Amino acid sequence: MLDQLRRIGEHAGAWLYLIAGGLAFAEAAIMVGMVLPGEVALLVAGFAAHHHWISLWPMVVVAIGSAILGDSVGYEVGKRIGPRLRSSRVGRRIGAERWHRTDEFLHRHGGKAVLLGRFTAVLRALTPGVAGSAHLPYLRVFLPWNVTGGVIWGGGCVLLGYGFSASLDTVGHYLAWGPIVLIVLAVAVYLVVRHVRRPADS
Repeated sequence: MLDQLRRIGEHAGAWLYLIAGGLAFAEAAIMVGMVLPGEVALLVAGFAAHHHWISLWPMVVVAIGSAILGDSVGYEVGKRIGPRLRSSRVGRRIGAERWHRTDEFLHRHGGKAVLLGRFTAVLRALTPGVAGSAHLPYLRVFLPWNVTGGVIWGGGCVLLGYGFSASLDTVGHYLAWGPIVLIVLAVAVYLVVRHVRRPADS
């Protein structure tokens, strides 16, 4: 698995900015998150940044900007075509139950639902559109919570992928040297036990 990721990262190079950012944007803008959660792409981008295929902090900026912009587009789509979207083929595939759950979630929590929805895959794809169709105030309520969620989620996913990759390298290092250390310890314990028992045997 890691070798496959390395090959993909080395060949994709700077395209990873566009791929990961595009998926983070499309998750709510066109509800791609119903099929492919955007955090998967951002975690892989963080992994790639640790291996220097892309730069970490530019990727963090791309992730945050894409997340915020994607939710804002999702809000506008919901505001303009919300009812038609629900009755469309895509809306029917999402299902009335999911729409209903998102409606309840939004009305129960108001602006905080925009932030809380960011951290649940299904709600992350639906909440911006539902907020738009419900005419949740954009500048006063939606945008501040959207920005907050985008910073935490977008930046956090990339950094988590980066940290995960670093921990894998650490584990791999210790796994490489682990057997040697265990053999040395086993030999040392054997020699100590033999030395302690020798006076008793004599």
